[in-house]
Amino acid sequence: MLDLAPLARFGGLIASDLRDVTTDPAALDSTGFWAVVADFEGRILCARFGDVRTATTPPVPDPRRWRGPAPGDWTSSLDRDAYIAGVRRIREHIAAGEVYQANLCRVMTAPLPDPDASDMDALTALLAHGNPAPYAGTVRLPAHGVEVATASPELFLRRTGRVVESGPIKGTGRTREDLLEKDHAENVMIVDLVRNDLGRVCTTGSVTVPALCAVEQHPGLVHLVSTVRGELADGAGWPELFAATFPPGSVTGAPKSSALRIIDALETAPRGPYCGGIGWVDADRGTGELAVGIRTFWIDRRSPGGPVLRFGTGAGITWGSDPVREWEETELKASRLLAVASGAHAPIQGARR
Repeated sequence: MLDLAPLARFGGLIASDLRDVTTDPAALDSTGFWAVVADFEGRILCARFGDVRTATTPPVPDPRRWRGPAPGDWTSSLDRDAYIAGVRRIREHIAAGEVYQANLCRVMTAPLPDPDASDMDALTALLAHGNPAPYAGTVRLPAHGVEVATASPELFLRRTGRVVESGPIKGTGRTREDLLEKDHAENVMIVDLVRNDLGRVCTTGSVTVPALCAVEQHPGLVHLVSTVRGELADGAGWPELFAATFPPGSVTGAPKSSALRIIDALETAPRGPYCGGIGWVDADRGTGELAVGIRTFWIDRRSPGGPVLRFGTGAGITWGSDPVREWEETELKASRLLAVASGAHAPIQGARR
């Protein structure tokens, strides 16, 4: 059996020596270095670590510490027919004027072949080589039910002192040429939502959009990415920031309240850390960086059938959505990551975190 001591890894930082665990985000404005995992449904876990050091090289995959599911072992909370029907239902809500856009997601599940030899940090190492991402990381707290590996490309919140920034992604294709006018319109809608969210907790007039619909290249696909920035109002800290912005707008829809109601009616499994927030906060320096929990795996050791690995995938639905194309987008987003987790994908030569 592996030693799965508490650990967090983000970029070039490795944190160990667990000191405190709390569900109160006010702790992030106190002292110390914290790892944060916030489930889409609202559960938040903040873990303070006493030892934080710099890793000079990316983690090296170790096959002794990770044995993933076979590619054919995955099942989906929504199959193809159910997902396509869900897209059509969202379009009906749009036609009725209830919502402009809503994200429809599905959770994929596979049994772990060897639960006692399943280290999420080893999976993070595989992802770093097979699907490098700017907000990759591990949070390993098995005693608290949190074992997460993420290869997220999307910034939820970055804080530097009083300045906060979000980088919503909307629009995905294999190449730049695959991006449609629908993708641009969807991105602009979500940027407007994020502007409003940040405006609830930032000083009046400080919220700006330094970048709109920039095309970013990621392994196997491209995304449209925007940047929204503001300055926190006096008296506002992490609790207020979470209250104003969570869950992330890019994985809910607009208006957010209507989208959440539709999501609750159509999705058949909780998202958990998928589409939540995953990252770190250095309370001593007043800095932090949380990713949107997409491209994210997590272990559920309390599943009735035994420990399982879960992974989420989804797409933003607008009036211009083609139901079959949206299903194919969820497949595109999942295929490379599931292959990496199973050990069936060759690493990218010279890949960096």
